[in-house]
Amino acid sequence: QTNLEQTASYGTDEYSASAKEKIRAACECPDARVYFTVGGTQANYAVLDSLLKNYEGVLAADTGHISVHEAGAIEFSGHKVLTMPGKDAKLDPADVEKYMEAFYADPTWEHMVTPGAVYISHPSEYGTLYSLAELKGLRAVCDKYGMKLYLDGARLGYALAAENTDVTLAHIARLCDAFYIGGTKVGALFGEAVVFTHGDGQRFFTEMKQHGAMLAKGRMLGIQFDVLFTDDLYTRIAAHADRLAMRIKAAMLEKGYRLYIDSYTNQQFFVIANEKLAELEGLAVVDNWGAFDENSSVVRITTSWATTPEMADYLLGLM
Repeated sequence: QTNLEQTASYGTDEYSASAKEKIRAACECPDARVYFTVGGTQANYAVLDSLLKNYEGVLAADTGHISVHEAGAIEFSGHKVLTMPGKDAKLDPADVEKYMEAFYADPTWEHMVTPGAVYISHPSEYGTLYSLAELKGLRAVCDKYGMKLYLDGARLGYALAAENTDVTLAHIARLCDAFYIGGTKVGALFGEAVVFTHGDGQRFFTEMKQHGAMLAKGRMLGIQFDVLFTDDLYTRIAAHADRLAMRIKAAMLEKGYRLYIDSYTNQQFFVIANEKLAELEGLAVVDNWGAFDENSSVVRITTSWATTPEMADYLLGLM
């Protein structure tokens, strides 16, 4: 409907302006700086480079997306990803505290990369959710050691819509220095909305340009988020995916399949015999996350805003 409209470029159009105001309202943060990037890797790459000093790295769980599945983009920017074991793919505030205590207890710490930020994803790479208490705990550790708290929200809609969560967008805005609201995986054709809430991001427009994260035809990003943040569409379509995922989870457990990790979002992980996976060849695209043992593998089942009940029935019929 807007293809023939003449609008300003680089996200300075009226649709982008409207989307930013709606996001600020949803975050309950009228002073937030909001920017639209073309994708999640570009968002992580540009935001962390903007938050970190040249001698700083970012602390992440060993399963963290920036460590495992972003082709070394953060290291390419000159910042090391410092990994530590997670619990259910999440960073535990007490463990982060111990990590930082040990770091500064080392008399040679000035010779090492200093943790300047904590990276988390909500939901995690395995669909698990941070609680409000955990986010507050991470915020306290970051404040104690002068670190930034950054949240990767590639699938944020599915976390906000989960039935058992106590975390809202306003909580995230209050507790995190920066985060992004994922569009690509939650209904948009492409794009993410980066939000800075604690005074950072003053020159992020320029930094997006430097990092190849900017789209000249910015209307294409802005208009998507303008629609997603109208009448709560963003969480409504995510809730649809979560409901179908819970239905699939219950049916798979009833059929006797073993749950690999307990997720309440649109990503479900099961241990499935390799013989069964062979039977599915040509009938379904199998998202294999690796061997569980010599006879079985971990498989991810993912629903989305576009998944239909008929699709879920088809999958369950195969299983």
